[in-house]
Amino acid sequence: MSTDLHSKVMPPSQTRGQPAERGISLDAIKRQLTTFQRGVPFAGLKKPCTLNDGIQRVSASELPDLSQIFEKAGATGRVAKFVPASGAATRMFQSLLAYHQQSPATASPSETHALEQFLINLPKLACYHDLRDALTQQGHDLDQFVSARNAHPILQTLLYTPGLNYAKLPKGLLPFHRYSTTTRTPIQEQLVEAAVYAKDAEGHARLSLTCSAAHQEAIQQHVERSKRLFDRTITWMVHCSIQRPSTDTITVDLNNQPVRDVQGNLLFRPGGHGALLSNLNELHGDVLFIKNIDNVLHDHLKDEMYTYKRALGGLLIRLQDVLFAYLRRLNSESVSSVLLKEITEWAHDSLAMPFPERWKPLTHSEKTQWLFTALHRPLRVCGMVPNTGEPGGGPFWVDGGNGTSSLQIVEASQVDPNSPTQQDIFKSSTHFNPVDLVCGVRDYTGRPFDLHQFVDPHTGFISRKFHDGKEVKVLELPGLWNGAMAHWHTVFVEVPRSTFSPVKTILDLLSPAHQPPDR
Repeated sequence: MSTDLHSKVMPPSQTRGQPAERGISLDAIKRQLTTFQRGVPFAGLKKPCTLNDGIQRVSASELPDLSQIFEKAGATGRVAKFVPASGAATRMFQSLLAYHQQSPATASPSETHALEQFLINLPKLACYHDLRDALTQQGHDLDQFVSARNAHPILQTLLYTPGLNYAKLPKGLLPFHRYSTTTRTPIQEQLVEAAVYAKDAEGHARLSLTCSAAHQEAIQQHVERSKRLFDRTITWMVHCSIQRPSTDTITVDLNNQPVRDVQGNLLFRPGGHGALLSNLNELHGDVLFIKNIDNVLHDHLKDEMYTYKRALGGLLIRLQDVLFAYLRRLNSESVSSVLLKEITEWAHDSLAMPFPERWKPLTHSEKTQWLFTALHRPLRVCGMVPNTGEPGGGPFWVDGGNGTSSLQIVEASQVDPNSPTQQDIFKSSTHFNPVDLVCGVRDYTGRPFDLHQFVDPHTGFISRKFHDGKEVKVLELPGLWNGAMAHWHTVFVEVPRSTFSPVKTILDLLSPAHQPPDR
């Protein structure tokens, strides 16, 4: 590290809050500062993935066989779920928060409309009874407030303390769904799901949740209470982990100089969901489903989702069986030209594996070694839903250099905003990434991969935030299902839109996916 950079990061007079206390090396800080100066390269989109061109469809006739393959593997204890659950619910209430923080006369039309829909539909929301009880304890009547359109005490009790404090809670702890005698949170719905497709023959259901340090205890207590509410034949094996401080990234000003807080400490921020790769890696899992905390369905709509979870898992196991068999043969015997051709064609057709321009001139021995190395990596099967205008990423063929293209999930932030061609390709995507992944993270010998070895370090995202009233730049690490998995084997499979039911705002809970069947 240069003396100049060292003086920026570690001035002798200020030693508090330094990288070492978070487990961040100075080399990592140097790389982050270099990234700020250089910028993050945009993805080179070649074309969107479409059906039969990067995306495959599982036929109805295949579903039973895939389910059987998956159930057999699941019975041995190979399967678990990994759910990022650390996100705060603040954005769910963005419109209501904005309305509450001003007078009704200055609220925007969209904020006023959101409030009106909230008040009209309050009895349909799972939080209704908790909100009513909280107001009753304060000596107020919720229904009278609603009738009078006296929104501020309702919102005060819903969003803050004293009250329910929903704006400060993790999204996973909010009541999402109402059932006959109770309500369920997203964490509880994820537990219910795990009991169906992440359970072994002995009844052990495995679920890993990530959470913030501030809410870890509350989430663990909620999980322990929830275990007693469901099937007593299930042994719940739930692991809660926090995002590592060592994955935080340094904040810089608009001149790319490190920013310090009022105490003189370097300012760090969480590195985005890509930082959770460390949590995923430390599980040393085998077959792992990844799903967002808010993508849950009411019980009466779960069956189709379960069918496709089993199908994705079965497809991964089937691919792994072939992949592992080929790797063993490549590593342990003389490989004939016929076998080499067979493996090459399978890798191209089944894994869309890119081959470099220099492939043809290689000798037989060189091709064998190259093929072994190229095949020996983690595998993911990603569900993709037809695009209906949801904001977010999708499946694309991306320039991989050396005349190759690879399958990647690409977010809008990774696409050059000043390139009409790239923007047109991005907007022409036919499918959307709902974060519905099943991942094979062990190799053909049964050893866990070091997932950090398969990250594209040149991906990520630089955004602008405000700190103490001044604009600053922050760096997000390569996204968990974007750059963090850039060098995995990737298979895209179309799944029904009905399996995707995210909750981005409180009003999303009024959709049929989140309401009881009699609504």
